[in-house]
Parts: sequence; structure tokens; C-alpha cells
Amino acid sequence: MRGWLDHLRVERGASQHTLRAYERDLRRYAEHLVAQGVTSPEQVRESQVSDFLATLREGDADHPPLAASSAARTLVAVRGFHKFLTMEGDTPQDVASAVAPPKPPRRLPKAIPLDQVERLLEAASVGDTPASLRDRALLELLYGIGARVSEAVGLDVDDLDFDHHSVRVLGKGNKERVLPLGRYAEESLSSYLTRARPALAVRGTGTPALFLNLRGGRLSRQSAWSIIQAAAKRADLSGHLSPHTLRHSFATHLLDRGADVRVVQELLGHASVTTTQIYTMVSVQQLREVFASSHPRAH
Repeated sequence: MRGWLDHLRVERGASQHTLRAYERDLRRYAEHLVAQGVTSPEQVRESQVSDFLATLREGDADHPPLAASSAARTLVAVRGFHKFLTMEGDTPQDVASAVAPPKPPRRLPKAIPLDQVERLLEAASVGDTPASLRDRALLELLYGIGARVSEAVGLDVDDLDFDHHSVRVLGKGNKERVLPLGRYAEESLSSYLTRARPALAVRGTGTPALFLNLRGGRLSRQSAWSIIQAAAKRADLSGHLSPHTLRHSFATHLLDRGADVRVVQELLGHASVTTTQIYTMVSVQQLREVFASSHPRAH
């Protein structure tokens, strides 16, 4: 076990947090094997790895059942360990490679209705302060283009192109995409740039960042979260809202109004259309709810 953990630390640069988690997972795995009379890696068979996975999901006298995501993480440690042993020549074959991790249940993205989005956007503006204008512009942008929060706070002023009503976004994997700016987002951004950003910028040392904090530096992801949560509280919206809520709502509302799923894929910056198709499940669920509540022979 120690050799694999050292390999992860030195060759892969794994963090101490990751190493501790893997060590904990492997100790539980070792205990499980010892209870079955297995005392060396060469004795392990694929059926015993599968049995360990089943034990993770079902629980035992000393451990409660694990969710699919937690069990999958533990299996990652076990599979990595056996793969390392095989590569090092300590075992003749990788007995864990064919044991597939459990698939977590597909969770529907959280989206809120348009009227709640509008309430949230209105609640972002409190008075006419620089921070208020910034917060409204940020939320209008998050919903207006469906950006990830990291993409939004990573924008520079030069990424905006009001002449062509667009914004250049750098997404995952440093993939760039140019997105259309709607009227509401453009007006909020223009107002922020004219009336608020200069007042914030003088407090800093100069940065090209679009969204600035009260010290004149680039706004952080954590601050963006705080902004939307404060607006949700003022709007009296229940549930846990995050910047991703606006991204989910952006996608769901487009699909509800007939947008092609591949167009939404490009707007969101998804590498695979399969990811985007999760949002179509939200729309189907909405159709079922409307049918169940409205059709006279639905029940």
C-alpha cells in the first residue's frame, strides 16, 4: 500500500487530503480481505473485489452503507492499487480492472421558473451603489449566457463586444466560445461599466477583470456565491440557490421554448451532447406534471 501512495505523491502530485482518503479506503479493503482469509495481493481474485464493492453498498456491522458516489470513490483507490501492483510486477494480473463502479443516480439539474429568475434579478439591485450595479450585471450575465461562475468571474473587460452584442468566454479545457449577449444583460453590463466599475477600480492597483470586488481586485467565485445567496434571501426564494441555478435555468428555459439541444450544447460549452440532454429530462418532467394536473383523464 505504501509504495502506491508514495507513487501518487511523488509521480502524480496527489494532495495530502487525497492520500489520506485513499489510505483510509485501502485499510478498509485490507480488513475485508483479511476477514476472508486473504493475506497477500497475489491471493486476491476478481470475485473478492466485487464482494468488497457489494459490502460497501450494503454496509456491515462496522460501517453504514455508502452512496454510489462514495463507493465509486473507494473502488477507484482499490483499482488504482491493483493496477500499480501489476505494473510493478508484484501480481501477474490486474484482478480489479473489470469491476465497474456503481453509477450514481442521474440527478436532474435544479432550475427555477422564469418569474423566480426575474425576482432574483430584481433583488440583486439594492439602491444605486457600485456594488449593487455590479451584482445585477453579474446575475444578468449568468442567466443571460448560461455561464459557469468561474467563466463569469474570469472575464476581462476586453472580452465584451457591444458592437457585435457578444462576449468571449474561456471554458473548461481552455476552450473559447463566443456567446450572444441579450438586451437585458447588455444594458446591465453597460450601466455597470459606466457608473460602477470606475468607482471600484480606483480602489485597486489596476486589473483587466470585468467584475471587481470592493477593493478593486477581481471578484472571486466565493463572492459570486454570496451575492446570489443574498439576492435569493431578499427575493424570499426558498431552497439552495447558487450561480449554477441560473445556468441550469438558462438551459431549461431554452429547451422549454423549442431550442435545439445541440445549440444549447454549444452555448453551455458541453463537450458531449449527452450532458446537455440531462436538461431535456427536466422539460419532460415538467410536461408530465402539467399533464397530470391538467388533463381530465390523467388519473
